[in-house]
Amino acid sequence: MNPMVRKIVLALSVVVFAYVSMGYVMGKTSDDKTYHSLTEFSEVLDHIAHDYVEDPNMHQVSVGALHGLLDSLDPQSSYLSPAEYADYKKKLEEKGKDQIGVALSKRFGYIAVISVLPESPAAKAGLRSGDILEEIAGFTSHDMSIGQAEMLLSGEPGSSVKVTAIHRGDPHDVEVVHAKLAPPKMIEDRLQGDIAYLRVPTFEAGTANQIRERLQQFEKQGAHKLIFDLRENAMGEIPEAISTAQFFLSSGSITTLKGQTVSAQISTAEPSKVVWKNPMTVLISNGTAGAAEILAAAIADNHRGDTIGERTFGTASVQRLIPLDDGSALILTVANYFTPGGKSIPAEGVSPTVEVRGTIEDLTAQNEQEENTPRPPSVDDPVTKKAVEILQGATAQQKRAA
Repeated sequence: MNPMVRKIVLALSVVVFAYVSMGYVMGKTSDDKTYHSLTEFSEVLDHIAHDYVEDPNMHQVSVGALHGLLDSLDPQSSYLSPAEYADYKKKLEEKGKDQIGVALSKRFGYIAVISVLPESPAAKAGLRSGDILEEIAGFTSHDMSIGQAEMLLSGEPGSSVKVTAIHRGDPHDVEVVHAKLAPPKMIEDRLQGDIAYLRVPTFEAGTANQIRERLQQFEKQGAHKLIFDLRENAMGEIPEAISTAQFFLSSGSITTLKGQTVSAQISTAEPSKVVWKNPMTVLISNGTAGAAEILAAAIADNHRGDTIGERTFGTASVQRLIPLDDGSALILTVANYFTPGGKSIPAEGVSPTVEVRGTIEDLTAQNEQEENTPRPPSVDDPVTKKAVEILQGATAQQKRAA
């Protein structure tokens, strides 16, 4: 590092230290933890400038530190440098390009796939739930925000994007060809007599109305029990899931949204909106996230029905884009959704009331099925099989009680 840069770095460190120290002494820094964190940061910066093995690029150090600072909060929060934010805004203006049909989060600092829509370009290219996208369009996804990844994965119909995906430790290159996403299809069926089955792949606008119609049809057709499948449902609008929960709950809370600067917003059941009063179960998986896990938690915590499968991913939260004076920006989580029992969904996910883990063979068979036209699960599917057993058991208990 040349003498001039060294002096600038040291001067900045002194200024930061003096500023926070004065604020602390005068009572303007109300949080001791913030004060200690800033002084520690100043000390680390000073050691990097003086003691690192070679002259460091302090700009890269600062940007890397800010990326790490936001990544340490939660997978949905990100820092965008001025160049990254400029690119992000440019791509936002080009909105209208097609997505590939994946829900994304972050794992180990890289972009990861939560779930894949059936019949989507991503499903046809072989992307799977749990894949780590190491590279997207030639760029490493390390330190990449979810919004940036979504922009890079979008494109005009017929165009393509290359990704390097890691599936169970095995990296492979995948080319995804963009195409118009067909509206996700709900899958309905009758399983073993009067058990109705409904799989909901996403909670896009209008989903709640479609579900209401299906429930009314099931009852007219003589169905008296319901398997509601939310596995791999990680996309859509939270108000749609809240409206759907009201079809099943006559009392109790559905979810609470709150944050440090966001007043608590409680969504509750409304007796006049109930459509289905019969027994039900909800199927969940690691690919269940966002709106779907709010619904699953509402059913379980209000003892309306069992949730069967595996713990959900945990992403039900609200982010805010905050531009900064130097042209950079923060994508910051400002509020989380909580279960009726008071648990933070992003922090804990939604645990099943009845845990059933599928084998690798079960998951492989399901993935192969999703590449083609989706269809109802086999009764040999362990999660569905357990749901049938529970619903049949509920019927037996009702008969004994009568």
